[in-house]
Amino acid sequence: MTPETRFPVGIVDTSTLLVIGQLHNTDDLPRELMITAVTLAELSVGPLVARDERERAARQAHLQQAEADFNPLPFDAEAARALGRVAASLRRVGRKTSARAYDAMIAAIAISNNLPLFTCNPADFIGIDDLSVFSVPMPEIPHSN
Repeated sequence: MTPETRFPVGIVDTSTLLVIGQLHNTDDLPRELMITAVTLAELSVGPLVARDERERAARQAHLQQAEADFNPLPFDAEAARALGRVAASLRRVGRKTSARAYDAMIAAIAISNNLPLFTCNPADFIGIDDLSVFSVPMPEIPHSN
């Protein structure tokens, strides 16, 4: 995608938000990034389930940065209606909505706002009708030895 053909606005899911600062090339992302209230909910769980203080602090920093940088799109009545369509789409392809509840809700918010979704985990959204999904390559994270 060239800067002229980039989407003006799009939603990044939680997987993408967590690595966005490590992406080498953001040219394929929309000019304006949005997140959903569901992503904020997922990030809110992180500090509460961290294994140690260092991990808790890192997760808290992600949450606070997201809260400072974004005004999340809500899961509202339109999204609730869209979730019905998402669940029906997933059932038709033999997938359970409950197994991927957060992803289904993020998809519903994207559909109800007519916005594309950018994710490092496109397989999480396979089979959902009316959802435009764009794959974001997961950055290589160096392992510490």
